[in-house]
Amino acid sequence: EGGGASVLGGVVLRPVPTMPTGELPLDLLEASVHSSGDPHQAQTRLICLENTHNRCGGVVLSPEYMGAVRAFAQARGLSVHLDGARVFNAAVSLGVDVREITQHVDSVMFCLSKGLSAPVGSMLAGDAAFIQRARRIRKMVGGGMRQAGVLAAAGLIALEEGPQRLHEDHANARLLADALAMSPAIDLDPASVQTNIVIFRLRRPNAAEGLVRGLKERGVLAGSVGRDKVRFVTHRDVSRAACEQAARIAVEIAANLA
Repeated sequence: EGGGASVLGGVVLRPVPTMPTGELPLDLLEASVHSSGDPHQAQTRLICLENTHNRCGGVVLSPEYMGAVRAFAQARGLSVHLDGARVFNAAVSLGVDVREITQHVDSVMFCLSKGLSAPVGSMLAGDAAFIQRARRIRKMVGGGMRQAGVLAAAGLIALEEGPQRLHEDHANARLLADALAMSPAIDLDPASVQTNIVIFRLRRPNAAEGLVRGLKERGVLAGSVGRDKVRFVTHRDVSRAACEQAARIAVEIAANLA
């Protein structure tokens, strides 16, 4: 999010302000595309999307929007990459096969850990030429790994069994959101919680770290998002009862902070 351009490893990044829906407006994408051949500007080659969108509270980009970005990119000779760390959460939320989402991109990264519950690991997918180049770059920067069979086996279980239980995480996140929204010290619309991420704002300014610290002291782990917001993430190891308890503790601490 934000504006302007920054350089990372010889790559110029042009952030586009993100809507609360997690979408990058096409008109702002248009304004960020540089393809004139001007030697003073880096030429645009890639659009990066995130689905689900973490900082927007785990919201889901629709296949229709992703299709529109794909058409936009193709018309301008650009590629599209998807940060799909939780793309299976997006698919479960939408009730579609994950390929309905990934068909609109040239490459995608997704996590075998997180919701899919493998102990470690992520996957990169694309066409054969892309993967061949990625493997070479991975080797160049020291990313190779030997004796990875045990982790690969866990990854296969994550792929085959993990998506079947993601709806439980989504239901627990909504339970959390409904309970938190009852607090007058918390600003949260439960309808905005679409997957397994709950981000809420504390009405008292600069109180996020205090709440996170208080939660940790009582056995609940959460993270802050800036000075005023806190993030909860539900997963395989958090039961419905644990979510109910976490919500009660958070509401109690938030009231004392207010």
